[in-house]
Amino acid sequence: MEMLKYKGFIGTVEVVHEDNTLYGKVLGLDKGTLITYEGNIVSELKEDYIEHCKEHNLPLRKSFSGLFNVRLTPELHTKVADKSAQIGISLNAFVKETLQKEVL
Repeated sequence: MEMLKYKGFIGTVEVVHEDNTLYGKVLGLDKGTLITYEGNIVSELKEDYIEHCKEHNLPLRKSFSGLFNVRLTPELHTKVADKSAQIGISLNAFVKETLQKEVL
């Protein structure tokens, strides 16, 4: 399986040799959201989903990058940094672990 990156989207590319078709799906979307695309050449894959959304007046759902900014009060920022240092992990690792515990 190959990966395809295009205009903020990340997806898969697979080949059906019987009919020379390429297909794939957009990765990194909200849970329960499935977006697929197909074409005969890579450039068709890149535009299939975008064109579908334009034709049906649907919003484009881009893949999540894994990066986001969080705004905290200075007091909370201090407490979180102190806690992460106390247990010996980075601030980023602490926030990631805390979020994983909450949503998984």
